[in-house]
Amino acid sequence: MHATHHERSGPVAAFGATGAVFSALSVGLAAYASHGAEGDARARLMLAAVFAFGHGVALAALAPHAVRRLGAIALGAWCAGVVLFSGSLSAAALWQAPTTLAPTGGTLLIAGWLLFALHCLKR
Repeated sequence: MHATHHERSGPVAAFGATGAVFSALSVGLAAYASHGAEGDARARLMLAAVFAFGHGVALAALAPHAVRRLGAIALGAWCAGVVLFSGSLSAAALWQAPTTLAPTGGTLLIAGWLLFALHCLKR
């Protein structure tokens, strides 16, 4: 099955590429957590890496299937959620920043999954 021009450009391609970048960064983050962090910082970095990796893979795999508006909104929620959730945990571990954005990120991740479920049911 060949990708159409729409699937290789625009939001579909951007979501897929973003997912791949999230997953790549998460591998580096996990490596740093394993070899360069200790205690609570290690736990936060590993959790951030797990969420970034899982949602990155989901973005990369599901982006071509989210060509309708609801699917794109779901993927956008995942992108924002990963940045806020994993970013907040990473910033806390690396620079002692507060994790106040993590709950918002987690809520966006949950909302994204529920929206994607609705998208699948409406197809």
